[in-house]
Amino acid sequence: MTAEPLDEYFTATVRGWSAAAGQASDEPLLRYFDAQLQSRHLDFAARELQRRGAGFYTIGSSGHEANAALGLLSRVTDPALLHYRSGAFYAARAAQVPGTTPVRDVLAGCAASTLDPISGGRHKVFGHAELNILPQTSTIASHLPRAVGTAFALARAARLGLQCPWPADSVVVCSFGDASANHSTAVGALNAAAYCAYRGLPLPLLFVCEDNGLGISVRTPEGWTERALSSYPGVSYRAADGADPIGVLAAVADLLVAVRTARAPAVLHLRTVRFLGHAGSDAETAYRSREEIAADYARDPLLATARVLVDHGTLTPAQVLERYEAMRAVVAAEVDAVADAPRLGSAAEVMRPLHVHGRRRVPDGPEPATTEPCTLAQAVNGALAGILDEIPESFVFGEDVADKGGVYGLTRGLLRRFGPHRVFDTVLDEQTILGTALGFAVTGLLPIPEIQYLAYLHNAEDQLRGEAASLMFFSDGRFRNPMVVRIAGLAYQRGFGGHFHNDNSVAVLRDIPGLVLAVPSHPLAAGALLRSCVHLARSEGRVCVFLEPIALYHERDLYDEGDGLWREPPDSVAVQPGSVRLYGTGKDVLLVTFGNGVRMSLRAARRLSARGVQAAVLDLQWLAPLPLAELLACAQSFPRVLVVDETRRSGGVSEAVVTALVDAGYRGRISRVTSRDSFVPLGPAAAEILLSEDDVVSAAAE
Repeated sequence: MTAEPLDEYFTATVRGWSAAAGQASDEPLLRYFDAQLQSRHLDFAARELQRRGAGFYTIGSSGHEANAALGLLSRVTDPALLHYRSGAFYAARAAQVPGTTPVRDVLAGCAASTLDPISGGRHKVFGHAELNILPQTSTIASHLPRAVGTAFALARAARLGLQCPWPADSVVVCSFGDASANHSTAVGALNAAAYCAYRGLPLPLLFVCEDNGLGISVRTPEGWTERALSSYPGVSYRAADGADPIGVLAAVADLLVAVRTARAPAVLHLRTVRFLGHAGSDAETAYRSREEIAADYARDPLLATARVLVDHGTLTPAQVLERYEAMRAVVAAEVDAVADAPRLGSAAEVMRPLHVHGRRRVPDGPEPATTEPCTLAQAVNGALAGILDEIPESFVFGEDVADKGGVYGLTRGLLRRFGPHRVFDTVLDEQTILGTALGFAVTGLLPIPEIQYLAYLHNAEDQLRGEAASLMFFSDGRFRNPMVVRIAGLAYQRGFGGHFHNDNSVAVLRDIPGLVLAVPSHPLAAGALLRSCVHLARSEGRVCVFLEPIALYHERDLYDEGDGLWREPPDSVAVQPGSVRLYGTGKDVLLVTFGNGVRMSLRAARRLSARGVQAAVLDLQWLAPLPLAELLACAQSFPRVLVVDETRRSGGVSEAVVTALVDAGYRGRISRVTSRDSFVPLGPAAAEILLSEDDVVSAAAE
């Protein structure tokens, strides 16, 4: 392999040392050093693979090898969510488990090979199910909310006596970079940890900020990271220098004991350096002088550990170099082994962890608690109560869901019945709500978080896209995120609230691979649809979003005021994934719709009938994936299809429905009627841009 200047500097420096008098054994420090050596040579090897055209990832860990202390001193059963410069942590933890192959693991990831034991060639991540390292692809600390949620879930599961993949006294270890510490996701997670500590809630979490002073090319101001990380109340702070191996090992040992014993969060501020640039493509000399880069070599953590080993008489300089070259040889042998290793070769292979929607049939639910006609809100409330009663590991949480019972009363009575450990309020931060759900899910629990309004999801949507939905993909199905996220959304609140209470855009949810999006419309099937999402979460590890139309929550009437026709006793018959619901027997035109559009279309169909046009209404129920088979089968019986879409014309649901019909060769006439491409304004002006019943009647009549 081609020598790097850093490589040459290390060997030249060690050759200039003299052996110490006497001989002392220091086995832990040797294990620490071996993990550092492995990580360093893997960085060199990643670049060698790239030079051969066989490698595709060169973000290295060089200069950060002090994180080996965390892999060495934490327990294998301590769940870890790692920064992408955690090669030495991975090596040290793997060394605790006989039979693991960390060198091949890392190189297979760099080569995008199916030999990679975590992603199966889909990405280069540090992860391994047997090592309890959850794969993280984040570069902006988006895994920190999950880490908070995991620590919170560990404590909650232990209190309730629920099964958990990790021992009750485990510590969650979560590492990130100094630049990422500025991201709102990291700040929110640290704030949530401090909030839990302030309230006396157990949170066994060790944050590790690996501070090399750079965010790619942007320098972190001197002293800023310390000032920021040490300011959170209830979160203990300790700094350590990666060039001081004895100090690092002592700090890590102390913090792990403290967090494990007190069940309280802590921050380790680990000062590091960064060698070899941000990645192989980074021209570091564009923003750093050669003198500055060379000066950092003196702070090499490998040299620091080697110096202690030599000074203590544990190794001679010659033995240090022998060990260094022996590791080079081990890594080089694996480079040759993975250079031509198998890779994913088809779309089916790539997509396999995302599963095929609806593989398992959903069983019918129990008899509903009531046979009285109810509203949509009452149906969802009853279903939630039944789920909490039947599934001890289920939890409901979010803003205002406990004492208040939710803004619209959908969780009313659940706190009183199931207690504050299973139904609880969170901080007002959607990233924290979803991160808590992610932690509960990976801990083997079933979270049912609530996002108060659809518009509030967007500042936290990456927790679903980048963290939740991607976990099975990047872990090849070895880790799962079973959850059902309830979101109050869509429009038609008679002008109240403007955009933030009438958001009618679901595009960000519909294009997330593997995510399930269901929209209830009628009390009859709303509870069953929610139960189907719960079944998919539990049986397939699915991330499900249950988008509830606010305007239909308390609706009672269908055609005329006081007719009560929109109330119905809930049905126990399951709503199968990929199924639709057809209303009416008309054969002239099929109105394809969902959510608020169902009631609107039924009202329009009655008016059309008076004009001699016989319409039927099809409720899609599932917006992602779309129920294509049943949609197409139903549409073939009609000469005309009108898609009634309450979302926007651009990027709305109707685009996908029309495309699906055209792709399938539907020969009838297709049209669509939608809301306008606009945010929803406050007051009566909302009616100017939202799809109306009159719009549906006019479009169908044409």
